[in-house]
Amino acid sequence: MARVDLDALKSNFRHIVEHLAREQPRRPPRPIAVVKANAYGHGAAEVGRALEDAGADLLACADIEEGAVLRAAGVTAQILVFGALSVSDLDGLFDCALTPTISTPGAARAVETIARKHKQRLRYHLKIDTGMNRLGFRHDNLGRTLPELLASEGLELEAVYTHFATADDPDSRLFNDQGLRFERALKDVDDIRKGARGGRRPYVHAANSAALLRDARVWYDRVRPGLLLYGVVPPPLASTLPLLPVMTLRSRVVAVKGVRPGEGVGYGVQFSAERPATIATIPAGYADGLDARLGGRGVVLIRGRRAPIVGSVSMDMLAADVTGLDAAPGDEVVILGSQGGDRIDVREMAATIGTIPYEILCRIGTRIERVYS
Repeated sequence: MARVDLDALKSNFRHIVEHLAREQPRRPPRPIAVVKANAYGHGAAEVGRALEDAGADLLACADIEEGAVLRAAGVTAQILVFGALSVSDLDGLFDCALTPTISTPGAARAVETIARKHKQRLRYHLKIDTGMNRLGFRHDNLGRTLPELLASEGLELEAVYTHFATADDPDSRLFNDQGLRFERALKDVDDIRKGARGGRRPYVHAANSAALLRDARVWYDRVRPGLLLYGVVPPPLASTLPLLPVMTLRSRVVAVKGVRPGEGVGYGVQFSAERPATIATIPAGYADGLDARLGGRGVVLIRGRRAPIVGSVSMDMLAADVTGLDAAPGDEVVILGSQGGDRIDVREMAATIGTIPYEILCRIGTRIERVYS
């Protein structure tokens, strides 16, 4: 079972808002609350409503379908779609009142066509590629690619943004290079805009969670906290923000048995007991999103102590060495969270298996019940 603490989520949002106001009191940037990938595995509908209740006026998701889920859940705040539009039904932009990102000339023409169909003028955010080399108009080719878009009568430029590739890497020079490229691109956009339709100057955003922590110079008008909302600081960065983990993940011991020296456990017998051991079976596996690399590396908490995960993580079950813990069927197992005086957090689990906290959270399976409190 995954418990999602919506009060902790709201608290994290408010602490971020307070941090921004404290650091830039004259003109604090406002957050764009990122809820893509089912709110990083926490549940987009419930999280979206809670964030709106906490004061979020703009949420961001990955695609039109995710935006539709938020609207169906009753979210009324503005919703920005980050991702590519070509794989979605563009009518959804109007059906669900979504704000698209336009990041290619082809997307610009497609969105303009659908805007004419609906006989509406559509606000959009313009994405500039400053070195990520995924989506976005190239920062050094805007004079050729942007005039047609900015002259469109059916589209209204609301904001300009970019995305940092290495904000969480203090040793990378690309972060600063991207910042300089973005500044030049903003001037180019402004010049092209004035030569086209003019209109209201767009606002600017660039900082994800890592950039928010790293450099206030790239906060601009809005920031885009994602992982921070869920109480996790992007590694290897640190923060003094009093964030609370939003999700805990628990299970129960369903069986306990003794294993003799030389006997193995699980598929492939990747663990072989060197001494008499007691093994607990726990009904959680890779079908629930637990990474197979946890076998032989990870731990769980049982009776307030760390129990190593042994053998392979299978589809529906894993095994833990509970020798000396006097464990019994029915005992609570903490996979993520606190028990006794110890804690296993997402950063620790990610470091244990050589991945990132984002992946740990987003992979938690849909068959795991999420309980909101």
